Amino acid sequence: MHTIMVLAGGLLLLAACVLLGYWRHAIGLAALCFIPLWFMVAAVNMWVGVTKAGYSFMQEVPFFLLVFLPLAAAALLIWHRTKAV
Repeated sequence: MHTIMVLAGGLLLLAACVLLGYWRHAIGLAALCFIPLWFMVAAVNMWVGVTKAGYSFMQEVPFFLLVFLPLAAAALLIWHRTKAV
């Protein structure tokens, strides 16, 4: 359930970045800026799982990838679709 909530929060963050990019006429750039921001959020989520929840690093890596990669791929897709030809 926690993973789904983190993914939902990431989706909202991506939507906020794209909306900000829409207002500034730079949707692709906003989507690219989302990726390092989301990496940091996913890394903090992993750190909390290791230090506070008691999971090992190796137990948390698959969840980190499950949280980070789909939204990073979505951001790259948005960037690819909006970049100038």
